[in-house]
Amino acid sequence: MSSPRRQNTKKYGNAADFATAALPPAPVAPADPVGHALAGANVVGGSGAMFDAIAERYDLLNRLMTFGIDQRWRRLAVESLQLPPNAKVLDLATGTGDLALMATRLLPTCTVVGIDPSMGMLAVGLTKVKAAGLTKRIDLRHGDACQLDIPDQFVDGVTMGFGIRNVPNRAKALREIARVLKPGARVCILEATEPTGVFGAGARFHLRVVVPRIGALLARAPQYRYLQQSVAAFPAPHRFGEIMESSGLKVLEIRKLLFGVAHLFVATPMGFDSGEGGT
Repeated sequence: MSSPRRQNTKKYGNAADFATAALPPAPVAPADPVGHALAGANVVGGSGAMFDAIAERYDLLNRLMTFGIDQRWRRLAVESLQLPPNAKVLDLATGTGDLALMATRLLPTCTVVGIDPSMGMLAVGLTKVKAAGLTKRIDLRHGDACQLDIPDQFVDGVTMGFGIRNVPNRAKALREIARVLKPGARVCILEATEPTGVFGAGARFHLRVVVPRIGALLARAPQYRYLQQSVAAFPAPHRFGEIMESSGLKVLEIRKLLFGVAHLFVATPMGFDSGEGGT
């Protein structure tokens, strides 16, 4: 004869269903679109070819995504490098050259090498560099952040503005940055991130709804959708800081900008004093 307990279990239905019925659904991390083919487009997310397609409108997009204050953040990034006179600066994912141009404006004796995988973005950047009369101080090159043709411990500072999230192997790029920095020199990485909290709700709506729709009106809709999706999929700031640390960079500061619309990550190679930058 069955026990009363065995007989009574029928009223609960399937045991597995009962065991999980009260549990909230597990959060689903957004799929990282970097390195994957874009829907409706013949290019890979984050690739040079993808940015070639939107190069002419990229500066406008940056202003839209950051409410027009991205140039102020670039100034902050350059100032946070604490560069010495005659500094050699490496600007990765230089794009149209905004950060490289900012560095030369703030530091009249520095020189900048800007590297980017998009020839289209570099062409726009070169036009801006020529217009500013800075071709002798800014050298724009086609290249890959994961394979830098630069000697060890060679540069006094590295900047990267809104580009690390487009690198499929971020840890490898960070290790390359640690390799080329002089002892005690700094890297300052600006990246767009998902806004948080009550005050960030409007910014989230702006990034998730307004920017992609404006992008669609400007054409190249898959590329604009990718940019929003890549922001949503980027690791949380503290997690990205951990990735930096595991890649040979000691994190000195993680600064939230405008309710988390962006963050500034400041770091120096492991094993050296944070000091006042390279020598």
